[in-house]
Amino acid sequence: MILFALTIFLYVLVATMVLIAVRRRDGSARLGISRAVREFLHLLPRLAVGVIGSGFLARALPQDVITAWLGPDSGVLGVALAAIAGGLTPGGPVVGYALGSAALKSGAGLPQVMAYVTGWSLYTLNRLLVWEIPTMPADVVRQRILVSLPLPFAIAGLFWLFTRAG
Repeated sequence: MILFALTIFLYVLVATMVLIAVRRRDGSARLGISRAVREFLHLLPRLAVGVIGSGFLARALPQDVITAWLGPDSGVLGVALAAIAGGLTPGGPVVGYALGSAALKSGAGLPQVMAYVTGWSLYTLNRLLVWEIPTMPADVVRQRILVSLPLPFAIAGLFWLFTRAG
């Protein structure tokens, strides 16, 4: 139900922005729609590869290994391994989410996959080496990493707390 409500909210938000752009009568509506279509066409093949690839990857991953190391009963060690694996995963959302989806289909626990995605979002080694370290002061990079270290554990812990309490 929440996902449906969020989807409706996003459609209403986009429709409102289109109406505002149309009322401006300066061509911004046409330009916005043109850019949106171009971006959609750019992302569509990548999404297809990610979704289809995650299905194949889920079949290729050894289910007994995934369940043992990242399964629902793997606890804090599974969360830590998932967060580290997320940080070591190269690539963008198509890769990160496809691997998370494949892990879920192969027996990984939801808190562990949430930790994986959080680790991938916060600690990606590729982004750290290519963008953050060369462009930001070392102190800022170090502080950002230290502040974000507990987040995969906090997210997994909140999941366990809310699912056990309910």
